[in-house]
Amino acid sequence: MSAGVRGRTPRVERVGSTRLRILAMVLVAVVLAGMVWSRLAYWQIAKHGQLASQAQAQYREVVTLPAVRGAIFDRHLAQLVVNTTVYSAFVSPDQVPKSERDRVANGLVTVLAADRAKLTTTLASGAKFAYVARRVPKDKADHLRALKLPGVGLEEETQRSYLPGIAAGTTLASNLLGFVNYNGDGQYGLEAKYQGALAGTPGYISSYRDLANREIVLGSHTHQAPINGSDVVLSLDANIQYASEQALADGIKKYHAESGSVLIMDPNTGGIVAWADYPSYNANDFVHTDTALFKDNVASYVYEPGSVMKVVTLAGAINSGAIAPETVINDPGYLNVGGYRISDWDHRNHGNVSYTYVLEHSLNVGAMKAMQAEGHDSFYNYLQGFGLTKPSGIDVGGETCLLPAAADKLADSQYATSAFGQGIDVNMVQMLAAVNVIANGGKYAPPHVMERVGTKVNPLLLQPQRQVVTPETAAKMTAMMQSVVQHGSGWTSRVKGFELDQAGKTGTSQIPVNGQYTQDVWASFVGFLPAQHPKFTMLVVVRKPHVDGSDRDWTLNDGYFTAAPIWQKIAQAMVVDWHITPDPR
Repeated sequence: MSAGVRGRTPRVERVGSTRLRILAMVLVAVVLAGMVWSRLAYWQIAKHGQLASQAQAQYREVVTLPAVRGAIFDRHLAQLVVNTTVYSAFVSPDQVPKSERDRVANGLVTVLAADRAKLTTTLASGAKFAYVARRVPKDKADHLRALKLPGVGLEEETQRSYLPGIAAGTTLASNLLGFVNYNGDGQYGLEAKYQGALAGTPGYISSYRDLANREIVLGSHTHQAPINGSDVVLSLDANIQYASEQALADGIKKYHAESGSVLIMDPNTGGIVAWADYPSYNANDFVHTDTALFKDNVASYVYEPGSVMKVVTLAGAINSGAIAPETVINDPGYLNVGGYRISDWDHRNHGNVSYTYVLEHSLNVGAMKAMQAEGHDSFYNYLQGFGLTKPSGIDVGGETCLLPAAADKLADSQYATSAFGQGIDVNMVQMLAAVNVIANGGKYAPPHVMERVGTKVNPLLLQPQRQVVTPETAAKMTAMMQSVVQHGSGWTSRVKGFELDQAGKTGTSQIPVNGQYTQDVWASFVGFLPAQHPKFTMLVVVRKPHVDGSDRDWTLNDGYFTAAPIWQKIAQAMVVDWHITPDPR
């Protein structure tokens, strides 16, 4: 009995283990089937689009049709930028027989001045493609074609070409215009700002081909024509731009300055007539240019404007009724404000003087007393009205601003120094637009460079201009600025025939380094003519002039000595070019 029981026990175990094995095999089969079906679903459903595209790409050809980049014109429709055809030379080393490598290398070195060692390595690589030179002019491309070198080809491309500037190595208005890189992307200036409008939209044409690269007649064709870029018309005047660059370069060299800039505006519209920097660069050779030169010092650089700010300060005080041009004050040569003793530039006791005299001789004490008579709140409100507490919004990329603190955060001493243009930062666009309020009968004309893109007019030209001060206040300030030219610090700016009919103001401010003012200065001059019906408003800024002898007399670096003569030279050229005549009297 017990033996029989013991004999049946193994059979039960074998039957159970067989069932387990069968169940395990079924489970494995189900898992494997699930994996197969999931992979089939993955490739046939999830990856269907990708696989179809890859398969189609093996016999579908797509050719890009490039758009023509829009041109840039000045106000007289003179073309400032043109598109020229150039060529990129390439070689397919796998198509160059070993016996022809020396001939190919010799030809490329002779025509394109290619690096022989690098070229030899490339030809021996067996690669399918390598550029030898980019942007080759047509004459060299024609020479290369004539050699009929195996494996060497030319790729036609479009290149932006900019007008020559005042000297070799520069192009006209390069800091304003910017340039276009090899990928067709605008870099800096207007080329970057209006990239979307200028570049247009490329098109394409596609067809199907067999493995022998023969077009399949029954295949579908798709064609999308390119949309060429829009032309851009500027307020710039190419002739005045050239004259400005020439006078600026001569002045910066003469006064041994670090750099300088000129900005000229149409008083009535705010359109920029000239935008010049020195030193500048060659936009046609941007690859070999020091990138520091790409920065534009007109809108991308802030400075302390110095006594040019007195135009804003006195205009606000006159408009508020706090002072009048003939109001007399006592100027002992200094003023104690907020625990600081702040002096006139010459440290002299001037006694009783009028506010016209204050502007003529650029006295800091007079500016501070005008601000105090007006009051902090009113002074700050006029800073806002003249556009000095926010960016100018100029339609050029890269505007830099260092805006003043809120009105209730400024100390008494900060209000005092701001009144004569120290301790307050502006860019040239902000400062010129502020002074232009006086030239424009008290109205703020928004500064801009673009007049229209295609047929679309700049919206700024359609907006009403805001009234900052009354026409009467603007007329009084104009008369005071005329007196600066006739009797004060602006005498070096006088234009022949306009000695009694131009308005201006000098400015000189010390440059701070690590919180301490140095002996280096920003020297500037701003003005407009004719005084009563201005044709232009111009600001010249010279950075760190070092006139011979200025180590003994720092006033030789003053705005009247360095910036005003540059202003005068440009203004004289504008009088001739624009046929400007003095107002009849």
